[in-house]
Amino acid sequence: MQKTQLYIQGQRVDMSENPNITITDTLKNVKNIDKVFTEFSQTFSVPASKTNNKIFKHYYNSDIVGGFDARIRATAEIELNSIPFKKGFIKLEGVDLRDNKPHTYRITFFGGTVTLKDTLGDDKLSILNTLTDLNQTYDATNVRNALQDNPTTNDIIVPLITHTERLIYDSTTDDQTAGNLAFQTGHIKGVSYNELKYAIRLHSIIEAIQDKYTTLSFSNDFFVSTNEPYYNLFMWLHRKKGDVENLNDLNTSLINGWSVSESVSTRTKMLTSSVFNVYGYQDFYNEVKLTTVPNSSFSNVEYKILIYFNGNQVYSTGNITGAKSILKGDFFTDNGEGNYSAYVESNSNITFDTIQWAGEYEEPDYQQPSFFTYTLSNFVYLNTFEFDITQQIPDIKIIDFLSGLFKMFNLVAYVEGNQTQVTVKSLDNFYANPSANSPYDISKSIDVSSNQVNSALPYREINFKHEDTKTFLAEKHTQITGQNWGESQFKSTGENGEKLDGSIYKVKTPFAQMKYERLIDVNGGAVKGVQVGYFVDDNQEPYLGKPLLFYPIIRFSSTPIAFLNSPSSQTEITTYNIPSNSVALSSATSSYNMNFNAEPNEWGALDGDNGFTNSLFEAYYKSAIVSLFSPKNRLTKVTAYLPLNILTNYTLADRFIINGKTYKINSIKTNLNTGKSEIELLNDI
Repeated sequence: MQKTQLYIQGQRVDMSENPNITITDTLKNVKNIDKVFTEFSQTFSVPASKTNNKIFKHYYNSDIVGGFDARIRATAEIELNSIPFKKGFIKLEGVDLRDNKPHTYRITFFGGTVTLKDTLGDDKLSILNTLTDLNQTYDATNVRNALQDNPTTNDIIVPLITHTERLIYDSTTDDQTAGNLAFQTGHIKGVSYNELKYAIRLHSIIEAIQDKYTTLSFSNDFFVSTNEPYYNLFMWLHRKKGDVENLNDLNTSLINGWSVSESVSTRTKMLTSSVFNVYGYQDFYNEVKLTTVPNSSFSNVEYKILIYFNGNQVYSTGNITGAKSILKGDFFTDNGEGNYSAYVESNSNITFDTIQWAGEYEEPDYQQPSFFTYTLSNFVYLNTFEFDITQQIPDIKIIDFLSGLFKMFNLVAYVEGNQTQVTVKSLDNFYANPSANSPYDISKSIDVSSNQVNSALPYREINFKHEDTKTFLAEKHTQITGQNWGESQFKSTGENGEKLDGSIYKVKTPFAQMKYERLIDVNGGAVKGVQVGYFVDDNQEPYLGKPLLFYPIIRFSSTPIAFLNSPSSQTEITTYNIPSNSVALSSATSSYNMNFNAEPNEWGALDGDNGFTNSLFEAYYKSAIVSLFSPKNRLTKVTAYLPLNILTNYTLADRFIINGKTYKINSIKTNLNTGKSEIELLNDI
């Protein structure tokens, strides 16, 4: 028999004579290889003694002011024979009464990573308010600068990923196709800044999570700047399909600057460059029309035209695109003479080639009608606003984001011994670093009366994929090959090729996976030094999709490209960030990539370099999966009474030795009162 002692917030708890506390310790259970944050939890009771009543502040009495808050988990620690065993948290579930008197308190003891899930709950990335420290101004200048910022030193950059318009390269003389990146002096074309969006380094999100939840801290085993496959990853800040919207408010701008000219009649005129005056009775106006014609580059941008009479709004178009004519009957009132003014309202920048007032006034005394026209050419509405990261970051729960990241890199999360920090490691790194006293020989602790040796393999195939491969080029890849871009399947057969028994297990991240495109000059077929992303659906329509992760790669002195500051202004740039699925463009530099399968390198394929074999599966899953599928692998179940020096010191990375054979630990379920452990072991292959 062992003596079990519980401490809550440093206060010693009175225990029952024979407390029935069982702790199950497991990490990467063979039955659920993609399950993360697995940890122990156990509900048990403690007596309603004077000491415990004081600790729980007589919770059964709701009239007590400042009583114990059962909604919040309290720090706790378990000792075995006065030796520290586990740190975690307790939650008070309730009080059992007998004869209207408190008898026992029901509590649940949680391990650290269980508390992680509870801490984060359903909170989304948008709640991470420290991300606002990285907010940017969204305009042509800042987007262009971020497009050229080096991602090795900047946490916010802009990649060449468009949300609506496909980018091409055509050096044909005088070609002015929209989205043509080939720079030519005197020809306005290229990538418009409002086709692009900011992106954030994933590590900044991890830091923001720790800033938000002050009790949560991750180790730097994996989340560290020297770990390129992780640290170089960015998330595209794409919250809605199409243009970036200013979610704080709609910007509204008074249309002014009309060319003021003398009309035939003095009864109709522009009082100022923004105010159109009507004289006398409005019935005298046979026709009045306000026409708006956006520039062709903004033909799909939504906008509103608002008309005010004497300072009061009398008409709104609602959201429209393209040219619009607003007639007298739409907005004229019966209020006699007064002043009309027009406003444009939008979430995005827009340029109008023409805005025009035109009409006919019926002169009194049977005179000929007078006509008037007031024209404003090239009106530019600039919706410059703060790009609030918390409003633009993809709509995903924090726990799902972390879980997805853990599935990508086959990570484990656990709280070691008496520590509070969550240790994060790749599975291979975890098993490669057992404690100093490992392996433990437990041969003499085994109850040999009842043990089992079972098959360790519960499935015949494992599929690895990112959830969303529906963007244009990735979908085309699926249609042509019958295989989702980046997806991998691991299968095995018997010695003679027989199909294995079991189910299909799926490992799926909540992220999008794109196929990128290295551009070729339409004029002559030369391969260019620029790669782009096209985040649209199979119909080439703007697409929302799942959160997109990618590697930005800065290109210096590369193929010059044209950047549109506005429909009438372009800049030639030779430094810009291209998106990639690989850490580097050349496999000779780095072969790490974020495909599960060894897909062709979108960049290098045109140069004969297809050497990106170090996929997510190859780098982070293969060794464990190959071992799992080995015909020599077994799941051995034993009952043991482990000595305290092992029970209080082992880690799940350690090995156990039984009769000279070494095993990995799959799970340990221990009754703390009796010291009896039910242990699942895997062959250490």
